[in-house]
Amino acid sequence: MSYAIIGLGKIGTAIASAFAGQDIEVAVAGRRPLEAIAAQIGPSLVPQRIEDAVKADVVILAVPFAAHRDIGRAAEDWQGKIVVDATNAFGVPPEALDGLPSSAVVANAFPGAKVVKAFNHLAAATLAQGPKTPGGGRRVVFVSSDDDAASASVAALVDQLGFAPIELGKIGEGGLLVQARGNTWAQLIFQDLARFD
Repeated sequence: MSYAIIGLGKIGTAIASAFAGQDIEVAVAGRRPLEAIAAQIGPSLVPQRIEDAVKADVVILAVPFAAHRDIGRAAEDWQGKIVVDATNAFGVPPEALDGLPSSAVVANAFPGAKVVKAFNHLAAATLAQGPKTPGGGRRVVFVSSDDDAASASVAALVDQLGFAPIELGKIGEGGLLVQARGNTWAQLIFQDLARFD
């Protein structure tokens, strides 16, 4: 399976560092040149143009929420791909989202893709600390999707990166616990939890 991260801001860099820590190859792309930052993070990062990165099987959106539509237009066909939505729509009025969860709005920009919400609930500085917590547990990453197979696939990736995945179910059900609504953060956002195996 091939992976790409679109956006190497704070969240994207934290996720890319987790890939580098496990020596998993991942394409990285953004609006600015990323060669220098990718080289700093690790050799398993492969800088690409956005148009090439979106050809990956799993595309992680680590861009501001408002930019998701631009990324959606970067591929002719999203059929069968998994799009991991790591965005947060904090400050976006619910009426601007037609009352839908933000990930459901993201899904509309990626027709045919299986959208999975993940990597968005931790502050970037916390996520950048990596999968291990000071107490020796594995840092929890919540996963939510309307497609059970896609959710399981992303949960397996989260586990491979060293984090502890917890699946919350459908985006409009358990997934609401990790989605901002207007100026309100959901209950599980910013919760730095650990699992001890």
